[in-house]
Amino acid sequence: CSGAARLLYPLLAACLWAAVLGYKPVIIVHGLFDSSGDFINLQRFINESHPGTNVTVIDLFDRSASLEPMWKQVEGFKAAIYPIMQNAADGVHLICYSQGGLVCRGILSTLSDHNVHSFISLSSPQAGQYGDTDYLKYLFPNFMKSNLYHICYTGIGQKISICNYWNDPHHRDLYVTSSDYLALLNGARPSPNTTEWKKNFLKIRKLMLIGGPDDGVITPWQSSQFGFYDDNETVVEMQHQDLYLRDVFGLKTLAARGDLIFCSVPGVEHIWWHSNETVFHTCIEKWLV
Repeated sequence: CSGAARLLYPLLAACLWAAVLGYKPVIIVHGLFDSSGDFINLQRFINESHPGTNVTVIDLFDRSASLEPMWKQVEGFKAAIYPIMQNAADGVHLICYSQGGLVCRGILSTLSDHNVHSFISLSSPQAGQYGDTDYLKYLFPNFMKSNLYHICYTGIGQKISICNYWNDPHHRDLYVTSSDYLALLNGARPSPNTTEWKKNFLKIRKLMLIGGPDDGVITPWQSSQFGFYDDNETVVEMQHQDLYLRDVFGLKTLAARGDLIFCSVPGVEHIWWHSNETVFHTCIEKWLV
């Protein structure tokens, strides 16, 4: 009996600790071709480090449905996430992986009464994507990065999620005029909603930008931290990007507040970010309180 009690006490203590602290619910939004089942390890990491945390992986737009247009996904994920927010008086945390990080940007920009504390962007192409990856070869076998603009920057192309954030540095003018999603969110094309979107986005308490040089999919990898190519395909870091300098949606404000955090981890390939324990302990764990 005493042995059983000794085993139970730490468990009870952990539960009481969670009840007293009241860990905020964590909502996870997946990426391209993923489904909710891919995040078992991340859920386990959270439950081990923050016992009693309510973790929800939103089960929408799985696998091939993740190719649906980004604004459609924003509305769908928003409808699923909003009730969780409403039931969380102390707020929630968002972990958004890969394409999901851009979906979450759309949600945070358009939802005026969200209560997100930590927005954790996990290897997400926040400044766009421009690379010959396996995903690209699978989706567009007859195209390369240099000529994909012929599809992406058309009305038909903009009905495919990846084209909504395809950012060809050699055809910037077409990106600015044709991108229905990222060009608006990142202020490359003026939008009547920009001021309101910025106000909404800045309701987050912290923004974590996680990425690394061995990702192999997000191209350039610095896009996960708002760096991107100039027209010579030289990476220009966030601090020198127009969207930061003009504080289009609040990056500069977040930095001035001390609420913009970078976490770069080498040696992690794209598909492993959410299953890597080092990434969790180094970049994520401390922001889930």
